[in-house]
Amino acid sequence: MPPTPPTAPDFAHCVLDWFDRHGRKDLPWQRDTSPYRVWVSEIMLQQTQVKTVIPYFERFMLALPTVEALARASQDEVLHLWTGLGYYARGRNLHRAARYVCDELGGNFPDTVDGLCQLPGVGRSTAGAIVSIAFRRRAVILDGNVKRVLARYRAIEGWPGQTPVHERLWQVAGQYTPDLRCADYTQAMMDLGATVCTRAAPACEACPLAAGCVARSRGQQSAFPGKKPRKALPVKTTVFIMANASNGDTWLERRPGSGIWGGLWCFPEIGDPARAADWCLDRWGLAPVSIETWPPFRHTFSHYHLDILPVRVKLPGAPAAVMEAADQLWYNRQQPAAVGLAAPVASLLARLHSPTPTEP
Repeated sequence: MPPTPPTAPDFAHCVLDWFDRHGRKDLPWQRDTSPYRVWVSEIMLQQTQVKTVIPYFERFMLALPTVEALARASQDEVLHLWTGLGYYARGRNLHRAARYVCDELGGNFPDTVDGLCQLPGVGRSTAGAIVSIAFRRRAVILDGNVKRVLARYRAIEGWPGQTPVHERLWQVAGQYTPDLRCADYTQAMMDLGATVCTRAAPACEACPLAAGCVARSRGQQSAFPGKKPRKALPVKTTVFIMANASNGDTWLERRPGSGIWGGLWCFPEIGDPARAADWCLDRWGLAPVSIETWPPFRHTFSHYHLDILPVRVKLPGAPAAVMEAADQLWYNRQQPAAVGLAAPVASLLARLHSPTPTEP
């Protein structure tokens, strides 16, 4: 017989008692709590681990400590601070939302789930976390960690990306969310999934919910939550032109605001590496001094693989002879511009300026 699920008060009591003894209480965004700090942290934590987020959050707060400062910043400044954190639409949405809060709401964050969901990049679970942690009011969350805890605890079949499964998880999450200590409960559930009820090798012996967990009673922890149906990712290819002036500066161009790496600075792309010399002639009227093809490498997005072939071209002369225009710049890595860089671009720039180049 599977264990009988406890009442909601018992469930919350177990979780909060565990949090009091083992929960994380000194994360940077748990200090000097404000709606702004909680909002930024929750956006950064979407699909990203706490240990990765901490240094980015601390740098972001030093540079942009208020929503007004974020609203006044340029997109380049925001994406520069975001470089390496990935999922760059989060940074662009954060910037747009800050301007909306300042321009339309007088700098005051909405304090309801519905109101927060009007901000770009804020969904139902993120809004619930902000309401419960920043405003200390009851709100339900259902991030990836919480989905895993509840799916295992109640042995809820199916992939959470399917609407019926998703709605069932929201229903269960709502049943267990207490009216009191809502901020602690929210943090506790996220911590429990991140540190105990992990995706692989969950530490069931340390879990406060082990006695009532249906998946554990069946020995089927790995079966929950259900897996997303696997589909082979398509493969796309591109050629990066890494153009160096004689002083070592590298030509970059800003990508369009939407699509992959939206708003970030990147190497120009062409379809055929054999056209590198013609491309330089078309762009600047200059023939490269040398052309060097580097080994290709793969960068994987959530929905496809991108195989990148870097081609380094050395140009005659210095940047003054090859003028830049809007959305173009000569990047000096010794005195780098504060712009956002796509991760493969940052890696290749480091390799370009390394005395002993390594594979990207």
